[in-house]
Amino acid sequence: MNAIISAAELADELAGSNPPVLLDVRWQLGGPKLRTEYEKAHLQGAVFVDLDSELAGPAGDGGRHPLPDLEVFGAAMRAAGVCADRDVVVYDGGLGWAAARAWWLLRWTGHPSVRVLDGGLAAWDGPLTDKIPEPFPGTFAPAPGTLPLLDADGAAALARSGLLLDARAAERYRGDVEPIDPVGGHIPGAVSAPTTENVTESGRFRPAADLADRFESLGATGATEVGVYCGSGVSGAHQVLALAVAGIPAALYVGSWSEWSRDGDRPVATGPDPQ
Repeated sequence: MNAIISAAELADELAGSNPPVLLDVRWQLGGPKLRTEYEKAHLQGAVFVDLDSELAGPAGDGGRHPLPDLEVFGAAMRAAGVCADRDVVVYDGGLGWAAARAWWLLRWTGHPSVRVLDGGLAAWDGPLTDKIPEPFPGTFAPAPGTLPLLDADGAAALARSGLLLDARAAERYRGDVEPIDPVGGHIPGAVSAPTTENVTESGRFRPAADLADRFESLGATGATEVGVYCGSGVSGAHQVLALAVAGIPAALYVGSWSEWSRDGDRPVATGPDPQ
């Protein structure tokens, strides 16, 4: 199954006899909680999921958005009506990063059928509602390990033995600026690959063939093990999603730069080159 779904395809499925569970994961980095926006208007039946409290654990040594407690995550998914035998579609405001984080977590914990609405809510031209749904409780029980996961040591090793992609903006990769984390730069050996280059101006993913060409030009071949990191494991999930669209499996370093840069003993590279 494709990892993304168009607005038109979603409209057809919602009108069918077995519509997918809808999760609304609108989120803004460093901004206010967007539940109020959800309460004003959302897709009918969609349940709001909070990225900071339900798709991540408390910020700390593990980074700004470490893995959530699986009991908390599982309870949030069940409250939203998620079951392992029912399709799930996730959307956000349009950037796609938060939706990708939810997609990755559900896939990593064993859900077999999760897709992201391509272009998010901005791509949806159907009806919206302010009615808060009360879904029948789901039965999903997280069982991690379906998708590959990297820790700091694994990311450092993969940067030497395979391909480690840095999904942040190029200026943060180079270390020209660092607006959030303790130090700028990148993991030595990592290749700059801003996730924003995987989408068009509309925020929708580029065609799969174009994405495959892009990742091949960065060093992703059939024989290459690929990993991704970003600032805190959110935009990196979006890059893993783009790789999935291109047919390339990839591991995510969830702690990402926000974890790496907290340890002053870890090496930091700067400039446009990987080393």
